[in-house]
Amino acid sequence: MTAFIAIFFAEIGDKTQLATLLMTAESQSPWVVFAGAAAALISTSLLGVLVGRWLSRRLSEETLQTVTGAGMLLIAVLLLWDVVHLG
Repeated sequence: MTAFIAIFFAEIGDKTQLATLLMTAESQSPWVVFAGAAAALISTSLLGVLVGRWLSRRLSEETLQTVTGAGMLLIAVLLLWDVVHLG
């Protein structure tokens, strides 16, 4: 349930959802677009689970948390850099 809630709210209004909205608006087959979008989300989630499981067998939880935190921090700094240099 936690995974569902986290992913559900993270996906609301993201670029993938907007792309799906546009494809549906242009399509005569909204259910085909839905099936494709759902299959893509399931596939990327499966990839995340498999890679996460593989990494968890090779690295400690503390190491994974540190690397993940550093990655998130790097992304935040890069986004902030873009905002500052675009203005």
